[in-house]
Amino acid sequence: MTRGYRLRMRSYSPDLTPPWKRSKRVPEVPAEPDLVVEEVSTGFCGAVIRCEKTAEGPTVTLEDRFGKHRVFPLVERGFLLEGQMVTLVRPTSGGPARPARTASGSVAVPGARARVARAGRIYVEGRHDAELVERVWGDDLRIEGVVVEYLEGIDDLPAIVTEFGPAPDARLGVLVDHLVPGSKESRLAEQVTGDDVLVVGHPYIDVWEAVKPSSVGIRAWPTVPRGQDWKTGVCRALGWPENTGAAWQRILGSVHTFRDLEPALLGRVEELIDFVTEPV
Repeated sequence: MTRGYRLRMRSYSPDLTPPWKRSKRVPEVPAEPDLVVEEVSTGFCGAVIRCEKTAEGPTVTLEDRFGKHRVFPLVERGFLLEGQMVTLVRPTSGGPARPARTASGSVAVPGARARVARAGRIYVEGRHDAELVERVWGDDLRIEGVVVEYLEGIDDLPAIVTEFGPAPDARLGVLVDHLVPGSKESRLAEQVTGDDVLVVGHPYIDVWEAVKPSSVGIRAWPTVPRGQDWKTGVCRALGWPENTGAAWQRILGSVHTFRDLEPALLGRVEELIDFVTEPV
């Protein structure tokens, strides 16, 4: 006897991509200014500066913490936001509020209380150095519980480090001005060794030069002849009153975020903060 069979038809999706290859939809995020993202193909991380419409399609310009700019196309699944894949889109007016940022570019933590001070410290050469670090990294330092102190010079740096007594739970970071080969500062730094102390520096004669000239409203920092007081010489060359205290307040007042500082200083301060906060 012949049995009869009913042919049951299955319906198929027009998408013939295997299920395991299908990409899950990722959220679309407006590329608002100051939003910090990472471009997936290069690993470049930076804050959104602007979005533009070009002949090749929309692009976004990112600026990293060293002031370097890169332009990327706004493609699907092209960026990471706080570790999650996203698609950046051109912002529209009235969009969602972007996360607040500290002056250093970190995500602000509203209502966060200052942490109890760590045993570790960051030492800088002078008061101006300390005030500049506080202006840009102050919020981050309070959350991390890191205290910055100034030394009024580093001529006795080896003895100062010995007196502090760096240890795994009390690390010491030191920021030095004019740390270039052959300088007095480099010779002093070479005398300081140990796993729990880190001495780094920037190449500028004084921390004033670590502020970008464009932020101060000048074309460049002047060259001061040897033998002259450098700060007084700067004031004289720029036509400012020869009052270094007033000049510094003018310079400090021009600093609002990390973008106003030179990369050579930015990287060193970030390095010191990471060093003294590294888990034991």
